[in-house]
Amino acid sequence: MSRSRVTVVDIARAAGVSKSTVSLVLQASPLVNEATRAKVNAVIRELGYVYNRGAANLRQSASSRIIGIIVNDLTNSFFAELAVGMDMVMQSAGYVQFLSNSAESVDRQREVVASMREHGISGLIISPARGTEAADLKPLAASGIPVVSVVRNVVGAKVSSLVSDNYAGAKAAVAHLVSLGHSRIAFLGGIANTTVFAERVQGWRDALVEAGFEAPDMLVIGSTASRAGGVAAIERALSLPAPPTAALCFNDAAAFGVCDGLRAAGREPGRDFAVVGFDDVIEAETAVPALTTVSVDPQGMGRRAAQLLLKQINTGKVEPEAIVGSVRLVVRQSCGAGEKAGRMSA
Repeated sequence: MSRSRVTVVDIARAAGVSKSTVSLVLQASPLVNEATRAKVNAVIRELGYVYNRGAANLRQSASSRIIGIIVNDLTNSFFAELAVGMDMVMQSAGYVQFLSNSAESVDRQREVVASMREHGISGLIISPARGTEAADLKPLAASGIPVVSVVRNVVGAKVSSLVSDNYAGAKAAVAHLVSLGHSRIAFLGGIANTTVFAERVQGWRDALVEAGFEAPDMLVIGSTASRAGGVAAIERALSLPAPPTAALCFNDAAAFGVCDGLRAAGREPGRDFAVVGFDDVIEAETAVPALTTVSVDPQGMGRRAAQLLLKQINTGKVEPEAIVGSVRLVVRQSCGAGEKAGRMSA
């Protein structure tokens, strides 16, 4: 191989790592473990590669109108709507978006962040994958790249955050179900190791306790926050010795699955069982029955996150701000508000 033509791709192939990992090694990033760093450096020496930092800086300067956006799951319409909201603001401000889907993988997220940094992003909006730690975001802040964490907060990361009032939303939803005559209300869907899950479950629990009802752990049934996860959760809920008559679901995707599972069990959502979601995605209003849900306005959230990032870019100040967005309960047919409560509580 001619040394004058050795590229980062050649090094990555020879070392058995990704191009982004090689870039991190060249940037002396702390995100790379020592064993991998040593292996990559050995290949660099063997192939005689010389890192042209001036050219790298020039590439970054030329790409200064690029914004990085990382979301958890683009198959979930909530995140698609969130990205649309960001695009509305960024496009009008003359920025190009570099959009990626982490699929809830921290490793994948690190690779994407490294690649985005290599392309000279001006800022990053990220909905952190489960398991993201402050150390994953601190290098960005330390390098002066503005970061906005949206949907989920990462404790100790010292970056700006925009989240929903998950606790208040869950409390309002459960209080509404209680007003319809329900006392055995489940919390269905979601994975336990996120702050969003913890906040929503706490709101569910406190609302039941304040109403004078029990909030047993057996009624908290976690699953993937997806339609399939909702189906699995309602199947488990209906198999309990004393099954619930209503449920607050972790998100709308799980709520749609709960409705599917209820029909498979011969029960009609909104008539035989009350269902409430969380998010208020576009499909919620047109679903049959229309889904009662806690609205966080995903597109609006995306716009606010983009505006917050642009503020930091334009002022040149990376000063963390923590914003908690208000939510509201949107009552439709799936909770049975138009039915006699006794039909579902019997």
